[in-house]
Amino acid sequence: MSLKRSRWQEGTVVVLEHVSSVLQDNPLGDPHVRNVAVWLPPQYDQLSDHGRGKRFPMLMDLAGFTSSGLSHLAWKNFSENLPERAARLIHEHKMPPAIIVFPDCFTALGGNQYINSSAIGSYADYLIKELIPFVDGEFRTLATRDSRGCFGKSSGGYGAMLHGMKYASTWGAIANHSGDAYFDFVYWHDWPNTLKELARYRSRPLRSGITDVSKLEQGADAGLDDGRVKRFLNKFWSNAKPSAAEIHVLMNLCMAASYDPDTQAPNGFRLPFNLDTGEVIPTRWKAWQKHDPINLVGKYQKNLRSLRGIYMDCGWRDQYHIHYGTRILSKRLQLAGIDHTYEEFDGTHSEIDHRLDVSLPFLTRVLK
Repeated sequence: MSLKRSRWQEGTVVVLEHVSSVLQDNPLGDPHVRNVAVWLPPQYDQLSDHGRGKRFPMLMDLAGFTSSGLSHLAWKNFSENLPERAARLIHEHKMPPAIIVFPDCFTALGGNQYINSSAIGSYADYLIKELIPFVDGEFRTLATRDSRGCFGKSSGGYGAMLHGMKYASTWGAIANHSGDAYFDFVYWHDWPNTLKELARYRSRPLRSGITDVSKLEQGADAGLDDGRVKRFLNKFWSNAKPSAAEIHVLMNLCMAASYDPDTQAPNGFRLPFNLDTGEVIPTRWKAWQKHDPINLVGKYQKNLRSLRGIYMDCGWRDQYHIHYGTRILSKRLQLAGIDHTYEEFDGTHSEIDHRLDVSLPFLTRVLK
């Protein structure tokens, strides 16, 4: 790709401050005053045949774990940020103009899954009940469900899929890039590493010699933290440069806070594995499985059928094994008679922004 990126109009990015009632007093103490960025296409200033400003469909970008929509506005070497990509696609007549919204949904746990959680905050309500009306009131959107779509990668892809399932009255179409699915593959394999990392934060260090396992457990068989999770989090939040291993621990804790919140449990959530023996806790894992997209197709098939479009893709070398879950999800959608597009490509979970060249035209084509 050429580095000369001024061959076409690139539109305008507007950053507004939004004061959220939904996020006020959230359990993590995260800010309830957030910036939301909105990209307006070059055609935004054009007048309609009636002398009024045109209205445009709206797309919402759901960022992945440890990221924020605002990061998708940043300069990229040898590539394009998302506004530049959208401007090029419009210039090449591959997609019609659309307004794109970049919310900030970052949290102290590294992000969220765009669902409501008593341990993190009500981020589904934040998007649907606050940000969408806010953006519709500030800009000339086509403020109807059939002109509104969402898309994202990884946690953002999961969020797009869940929103299409649960909130079809809000969204007309969704695009899911490598979104979490088939939790038995996606999350299970990494929990042994998480348990080993958390063991460093035991109140009493393990000692060599004869071990009475029963004395190790202090509520661990019920998914309760014995203090090590809290100590890990406090250390993480004071660490200017966490390791990759620590980031993965945070991710698993964020998932636990998303899928199995409990206001009566330490830290506000339960864990799916015994901290000391590594045994799965069946009741806790079932709580996770209730949020797995592959298990929700039947429950939300009416909503899914009502969507104007469902797009999914995944690399067949995804290092988190998400391609298996996406295949199962596609299979179950097909068995339920739900129209959708599923594509695979030679790639991993990383560096897949080029797939937006497919999903953005798809979304704007199926929306009114």
